[in-house]
Amino acid sequence: MDPKRSFNEWFSNFRNTIYGYSYYVDFPKVFRNVDSIKIELNLMNSLIGSKKIKEDFIALANQYPNVLETIPILIAVREKEIEIMDDEKCNVCYDFCDKGLSAHQYSTFMEKTGLFDLISNHIISNLVDYATGIETGLDSNARKNRGGHVMESLVEEYLKKSNCKYFKEMSTKEIKRKWGLDLSGLSTESKAEKRFDFVVANKDTVYGIEVNFYAGGGSKLNETARSYKMLATDSKNIERFNFVWVTDGAGWKSTQKNLKETFDVMEHLYCISDLENGAFDKLFKQ
Repeated sequence: MDPKRSFNEWFSNFRNTIYGYSYYVDFPKVFRNVDSIKIELNLMNSLIGSKKIKEDFIALANQYPNVLETIPILIAVREKEIEIMDDEKCNVCYDFCDKGLSAHQYSTFMEKTGLFDLISNHIISNLVDYATGIETGLDSNARKNRGGHVMESLVEEYLKKSNCKYFKEMSTKEIKRKWGLDLSGLSTESKAEKRFDFVVANKDTVYGIEVNFYAGGGSKLNETARSYKMLATDSKNIERFNFVWVTDGAGWKSTQKNLKETFDVMEHLYCISDLENGAFDKLFKQ
């Protein structure tokens, strides 16, 4: 990190978002998931408005047992095996793929969860549309994971532009095996083996790179800044190794003080603007 650069100047370049249009809902995935059970959902559509839905469901499930595979998504669950504690305090396992129970037993699940009422009383008119809505909602829950991948993909673009040889998701054991570096002295928050998002090696130095983006604040940011400050401090005692942290996001506005403390002691702390200005080119060609 350039000692002449101030934290405020550096921090002023942080971005509010890096998320594009596809971040919010992965509609191709939504449509794939619905299409995989579309025939079965249309068969279940025959139950809409039924006046004797339990009997009609049992007949349908006996004739077309694959319709059972649609049931979990109708209650917004991805798992195909659901365990329930019944009214008698006994546990019942419903496997919607193996279909090991009778159609009558599956009808109990439909009744107790409220699905019969949903379908028979015209609360919905089309289960394909209903499942599409549920898949859209479930996919929105995956935004947090997508956010991490978006930042990793962005950083990877700049690694490629720098023409360096890099490795993804590399553990300290793999680093030791490949370059003979003992990183056991690095402080970590958990007992799990440390794994870097990216690792770059030139003829003199191995760089372990961590990447994250925080659009919103929270206590985790304080923990992250403290943890990475410790990593940076520990790495100074390991020859031929440098710790690199790339972070960004408006979430840091609520906890600038902790980030500044890390900025003051960490040589290789970058934001997206630094990468745009060739930080990787300068670092890896030293």
